[in-house]
Amino acid sequence: MPSPAIAALEAAQLPYRLVSRGEAGSLAEAAAAQGVAVADVVKTIVVRRSADDHLFVLTPGDRVVSWPKLRALLGVQRLSMPDAAGARAATGYERGTITPFGASTAWPVIADERLRGRQISLGAGERGLAIAADADAVIAALDATVADVTDPQPTR
Repeated sequence: MPSPAIAALEAAQLPYRLVSRGEAGSLAEAAAAQGVAVADVVKTIVVRRSADDHLFVLTPGDRVVSWPKLRALLGVQRLSMPDAAGARAATGYERGTITPFGASTAWPVIADERLRGRQISLGAGERGLAIAADADAVIAALDATVADVTDPQPTR
């Protein structure tokens, strides 16, 4: 029986490739295991607007959510990220495996504009697996809002 993510991809008739990348300790390790740039590994961030209102934000791996930009886009004063248990309750997935595809609730999706025109890798709902697909097709399948909602990853 396919995972909820794979079942959702099949139902959407989205062309994709399933990539077994094994366990990765970091985003850079995940990118290296897949032979892609860090920017092409998409992070799915669960954002909480209120107790029972969440959304997904898709960001390139080399960028972070810009909270001021996201708040302005959504017209809200406050946003937060749920803890691991809250993210699982909102999506049905553990952190590190979260994807909008097959989530327990079809929350709205916002995709950073830098994803357009790329081949990307994103969570497949299971540890050690990723989905490789055309970003524009993913954005269309998820009916995502596309906007500038990220900043460069801070250097340490």
